[in-house]
Amino acid sequence: MRLTSLTDEARIALDNVTDFASTLGSPALRLGVTGLARAGKTVFITALVHNLIHGGRLPMFEPVRSRRLTSAALKPQVHDEVPTFDYRGHVKKLVETRIWPESTRLISEMRLTINYESASFLGRKLGRGKLNLDIVDYPGEWLLDLPLLSKDYRAWSRETIERARYPARRSIARPWLEHLVTIDPSDPADEEVAETTHRLFSGYLAAARADAHALSMVPPGRFLMPGDLAGSPALTFAPLPVVEGGTVPKGSLWELMERRYEAYKDVVVRPFFRTHFARLDRQVVLVDVLAALNAGPAAVLDLEAALAEILASFRPGRSSWLSSVVTRRIDRILFAATKADHLHHTSHDRLEAILGRLLDAAVARASFAGAEVDVRAIAAVRATREATVRRNGEPLECILGVPQEGEVFDGRRYGGTEEIALFPGDLPEDPDVLFERVHNSIPDDASVGSAAARRAATETLVPELRFLRFRPPKLETTAEGTTLSLPHIRLDRALDFLIGDKLA
Repeated sequence: MRLTSLTDEARIALDNVTDFASTLGSPALRLGVTGLARAGKTVFITALVHNLIHGGRLPMFEPVRSRRLTSAALKPQVHDEVPTFDYRGHVKKLVETRIWPESTRLISEMRLTINYESASFLGRKLGRGKLNLDIVDYPGEWLLDLPLLSKDYRAWSRETIERARYPARRSIARPWLEHLVTIDPSDPADEEVAETTHRLFSGYLAAARADAHALSMVPPGRFLMPGDLAGSPALTFAPLPVVEGGTVPKGSLWELMERRYEAYKDVVVRPFFRTHFARLDRQVVLVDVLAALNAGPAAVLDLEAALAEILASFRPGRSSWLSSVVTRRIDRILFAATKADHLHHTSHDRLEAILGRLLDAAVARASFAGAEVDVRAIAAVRATREATVRRNGEPLECILGVPQEGEVFDGRRYGGTEEIALFPGDLPEDPDVLFERVHNSIPDDASVGSAAARRAATETLVPELRFLRFRPPKLETTAEGTTLSLPHIRLDRALDFLIGDKLA
């Protein structure tokens, strides 16, 4: 997929050279952290930094296991024009008030300087090593915008309207689709019609992303998080029925929407790609697989398509000294299935296997290009513990935690103070069984939009799976009075893959 022009590549190369010149003698690694809505980007970054700064329990992170990690501290970031990730504010919410931070809505970054002893004899003789880890946090929905750079308005309109007519989407897209029937793209441009069409289209995207549907393919990403561009013409457009054959009249509604679509790419998508995305060295993509499983086959298929689009947008490749200076490539990509603490540990490997199955074809392409790809099931902050309870004399493996205020289970609403034991259910041992169920969910003879198709597309994939949101945990204190860092599941393994080689 070609996303850049020669001019873009020249500007990217100049930016990379400038970055390199500013960090001579002090190596830096730019780590991108993203994920689709509610996947836990903010929590992941906060927990990663908190554990490194406070000497967290990271036994599978080799520099910690070999006692070579000496310190980690926050430092001023490099790019003054980018908002700073509010690490301290997020830690305060997690630790003191025990609430989850707000979701990522804009790009932000921070720098963490890590000091370590070299693993080699010669390296130790040369003195302590230092790595500047620049962490870039950005919404995953922005990644889904990158493929727009290779699509014209006609292709995007046809594709988006076709997707809106899928069985799982048709009902939530109905107000917008019914509105499209009432307008003629060849008619003279009318600002009121354009605004109404955009509003109905944006409403459909918001409904598709909501928990009840948990659909992932919802570009353009800025429509759901417009920020300071809210109300601008570059964000006031929508797909229109494709005008077949010939050219559309000048001054038509189609021409207006097409111009704004191209403006969106110029004002929003290209600057993000050129200034931030193309300058990353490594990448974490957080995925809420459990939410998709909970929402049904349509959500799983949609997530599979979104992950393929995301991975196709990366610039993977084996890094070298020269490539890091001129044409940066992402040489390691971690896909992490989050919220593993919502399951018993016996299902963690199964969760990894399901995410791996979702990524099969796309990962093969990235690996071939020279990038290393890893898949992990993690909980950046572990909100639950495990226990065995007995029911009717039989042992039952449960998780213990405090449900968030307002959570409802078995008709009971929780107030955010009571700890409960919950049997979360088990994921299937063989992911192929699950995906066979997904791909066979809609009967061949079910017409699009029929009751049978809608019912099949939203059926529960794992009926026994119980999903509750829990509050962040109270931090444990040792007998000596030391407060431990935020607990996690497999965050150390994720860290080892992402930066362990840079601390050798």
